[in-house]
Amino acid sequence: MEVVVASSVGVLTAAGVYLILRMRAFPVIIGLSLLTYAVNVFLFSTGRLAINAPPVLNKYADVPYSDPLPQALVLTAIVISFGMTAVLVMIALGAYLEADHDRIDMGEDEAEAAEKESGA
Repeated sequence: MEVVVASSVGVLTAAGVYLILRMRAFPVIIGLSLLTYAVNVFLFSTGRLAINAPPVLNKYADVPYSDPLPQALVLTAIVISFGMTAVLVMIALGAYLEADHDRIDMGEDEAEAAEKESGA
């Protein structure tokens, strides 16, 4: 089970970094979301991966348990990342409607030249 979780964190991180390097607004937002998912899965896995184990320690039982603190941290991180994603989408949408493109690495002169080349 640890191999599956570790490989999923690696795949989410690699996909997130790839999308961030695309230098367009919406793939960057999706890449940041994938990176937050990777961090959430990593934090969740720090609470001891145990199948069919209770989330709290029972002082009378000798069964393994899951640590509840990483679960609470992940729940908080999910709420915060959802709010930040909504803010980033609104900022990107406003920038797209203002400039008619979603490139984040161009100045106005370069954007106009790219628009003329694509329109010709």
